Amino acid sequence: MNKILIAIFIFATSMALSYEPALADGIIIPDPPICDSCPNPLPLSQLSIRYHHVTVSIKDQIATTHVDQVFFNPNEWEIEGDYVFPIPQDATISNFVLWIDGIPVEGEILDAEKARQTYEEIVSTLRDPALLEYSEQDAVRARIFPIPSKGERRIELQYSQTLMAENGLVQYIYPLGTEKFSIDPLESVSITVDIHSKQPIRAIYSPSHKISVSRESDFSIIAGYEEQDVLPDQDFSLIYSIGESEAFHLLSFRDPTDFYDPDGFFLLLLAPALQESTRPIPKDIVIVVDQSGSMEGEKFEQAQQAMRYILNQLNPQDRFNIIAFSTGVDLYAQDLMPASEIDEAISWVNRLSAGGSTDINRALLEAASLVEDTRTSYLIFLTDGLPTVGEVESEKIISNMLNFAPENLSLFAFGVGYDVDTYLLDSLAQNHHGTSTYVVPGEALDESLSAFYNKISAPVLTNLNLDFGDLKTKDIYPHPLPDLFVGSQIAVVGRYAQGGIVDVTLSGSVNGSNKDFIYPAQVFEQKSEYFGDPASQIPSLWATRKIGYLLQQIRLNGPDREIIDEIVQLSIRYGIVTPYTSYLVTESSMLGIEEQERIVSEELQKFNDLATLPTFGRGAVEQAEGQNSLAQADSAPAAPYEAHQKVRTIGSRTFIDSNGVWTDTRFDPQQMETIEIAFLSEQYFSLARNHPELAMVFALGSEVIVISGDKTYEIINEGFADIPSPVPTPHVSTQATPAVSTPEQVHSETNPPKPSVVLTLPCMSGLVFALLPMIAIGAAGFRRK
Repeated sequence: MNKILIAIFIFATSMALSYEPALADGIIIPDPPICDSCPNPLPLSQLSIRYHHVTVSIKDQIATTHVDQVFFNPNEWEIEGDYVFPIPQDATISNFVLWIDGIPVEGEILDAEKARQTYEEIVSTLRDPALLEYSEQDAVRARIFPIPSKGERRIELQYSQTLMAENGLVQYIYPLGTEKFSIDPLESVSITVDIHSKQPIRAIYSPSHKISVSRESDFSIIAGYEEQDVLPDQDFSLIYSIGESEAFHLLSFRDPTDFYDPDGFFLLLLAPALQESTRPIPKDIVIVVDQSGSMEGEKFEQAQQAMRYILNQLNPQDRFNIIAFSTGVDLYAQDLMPASEIDEAISWVNRLSAGGSTDINRALLEAASLVEDTRTSYLIFLTDGLPTVGEVESEKIISNMLNFAPENLSLFAFGVGYDVDTYLLDSLAQNHHGTSTYVVPGEALDESLSAFYNKISAPVLTNLNLDFGDLKTKDIYPHPLPDLFVGSQIAVVGRYAQGGIVDVTLSGSVNGSNKDFIYPAQVFEQKSEYFGDPASQIPSLWATRKIGYLLQQIRLNGPDREIIDEIVQLSIRYGIVTPYTSYLVTESSMLGIEEQERIVSEELQKFNDLATLPTFGRGAVEQAEGQNSLAQADSAPAAPYEAHQKVRTIGSRTFIDSNGVWTDTRFDPQQMETIEIAFLSEQYFSLARNHPELAMVFALGSEVIVISGDKTYEIINEGFADIPSPVPTPHVSTQATPAVSTPEQVHSETNPPKPSVVLTLPCMSGLVFALLPMIAIGAAGFRRK
């Protein structure tokens, strides 16, 4: 036994700078390998994760979650250890089953207090604070069978929980963010949520991840998230609303620990009822399609297919017209035609062919002349090139449309390929309440157009406006608000002061008449629980949209010091990488006020030194796509992998690695003093116990600077020697035992839990965490006036 103790101790100390465990949402903690005949401890490589698949079934708000993971052992010998799974907060475990390679194994459910003690013991033993993030959560723990060398171990976990509905809004959360503990990207990650409800399902939304949604019926929806070769960096959150009436749901967040920026953030979900009585507003559609010579071939055939699809989807009360343009302009009819004429129009479309030059200005003005100011009117404009005949100056084409097009016209531009004027298309869309979409080579034009038209085919409320009464709001995005359509939803984000309970009025136009919808007693939080709250994802989404909007303004209107300054401040505060903030992953110093001013001056000077950049070509298209995706984001975009080591997010806060110290981006060394707290001291753990938000931040590492209220804490890892030595536990049998299906069975005397080995681990050198969702969208271009 003494040899074993000595070997474990030598291994623990010698591997302190090289050992890193394989951790995911299920955490495998391997035992240190022991070799009595070996003069030195055996090297140990971490386990890697092949895949992580989650399937969720929600029936009448009872959610059953099934987790399927495969771990791989890259070592030359077999290993065994403990499996720990942090149970999601507020989950009530009604059924728990743990299977390893198809064999049921015994497990133990730890309540929050026992789990916290276990986490703290592990942190003290390993001198690594990673598990503090889960200090408020229960846990499941089980012994893992030996994993053979170069072998895999598949683990399946299933649990159930009851989801509560608050004001018709149901939220499901899965702790996917714990995948940030994995060093290597996962080959495959997927989450599928199958929802069935006795009440109609209105809005469905994820503020954390980009999801696809399949609406099987009013009462059944499937939502999915899937990625390959990725390190998930935050918990998966899904929100859906139930009820008979229109969806109007408010989520708000106001960080109670943010002394320097007290304003709150809100997310508002709008979705129309799906009742038969919800009749789409009659609309006018004008399709303007480029038939110049560059469109010849597959592009024009796809454009024709898309036009046929749109015509076949018109509602009975809709009207339409089609304009094909090249050197000249060819109209299907001299006026808007009823939907009953679609057969004749399709025959006309089939006879079109491509050839000639590109007169964009005349085609757009012809389309605008057809619009009546009393009807909801949409112009779908498709081109693959630059204006070459007639008026060719983009500024004049934009000005002509501003002067001539009615206010009620919404223009949706589609640029095909890389030879399009992004400045022209983006300006037209922005000036006329629409959007611009780019279909790059390799993408199907007809699929893009068809999917777009499905979203706008049935408007129910246009010219939207929100009135928040006495509540002061600002920076609301999207701006302006888009129309509301049957089967679609709008996610609105913004900021508010103070908070409180107010009536919110949504107004809009229905068949030319204004209509108000009043939603009483909407609660804007004055103090959220803490910034680990799921609603804490809202600030990052808001910052993403605002940065996208500001980047568009610079690209379309030229550089402005105030806008660049605002982009720099937002990107540092929320950790969002932009063309102007690559310093987030290159600067090693703290980015206080003085540093920010220096960066703004340098970026403005770069702009002034540049010649006019082209507004067409692959770079311009990719830049426009990137900025549009930021401005229209439904969730904060994923971080580029190369930035993972430099910037991380915890709740609504962002931290930058500044010379080895994880530093709150709001910290200014010139203006703030810190309170030093020794790493792993009693004061350190006391703060973690009493302030869950600080425990989440402390999990970043052993040296951290964090602002909480009007205090700034600095965790220092120097001179603290009272660290307990690793204490081994007896070796346990790896023989399988019967499955545990209920908490009562887990804790029964007849099935006692096996001894834990979590305190026999060597020191960890620091776990790699993922970052705040970020996106880098290339060098910025602008149109110099």
